[in-house]
Amino acid sequence: MASTFHLTIITPERTFFEGDVSFSEFTTEEGRVGIYPGHEALTLMLAPGVLLIRSGNEDRKAAMHKGFAEILPDRVTVLAQIAEWPEEIDRNRAEEDRIKAERALQEDGSSAKDEIRLRRAIARIEASKG
Repeated sequence: MASTFHLTIITPERTFFEGDVSFSEFTTEEGRVGIYPGHEALTLMLAPGVLLIRSGNEDRKAAMHKGFAEILPDRVTVLAQIAEWPEEIDRNRAEEDRIKAERALQEDGSSAKDEIRLRRAIARIEASKG
């Protein structure tokens, strides 16, 4: 079995990442999923969360929002709405977004829009921690 698989992450603005990796983990509508080489083929819907990419001995984190992932034994292709490296994230703005979303949820009750806004803010905050 191969020790790596090819990971490609594409957003509308750019190819966010492309390379051979030994492991990747991201958030789906059903929860967190970890991918190793040789993974069973499937397609998943992404949810806002922290993306982890392991290449060699190096782990990199990023914030990733909605999208789709196609998983094949030798490659994974992700089409994401937004993907951001920690150095691209304005942490103060993410904290402000988190506070606004929490207030909106408390004042207006549960709305899907505010819940997604909160999940995006939390993903950005967590990813910005490095």
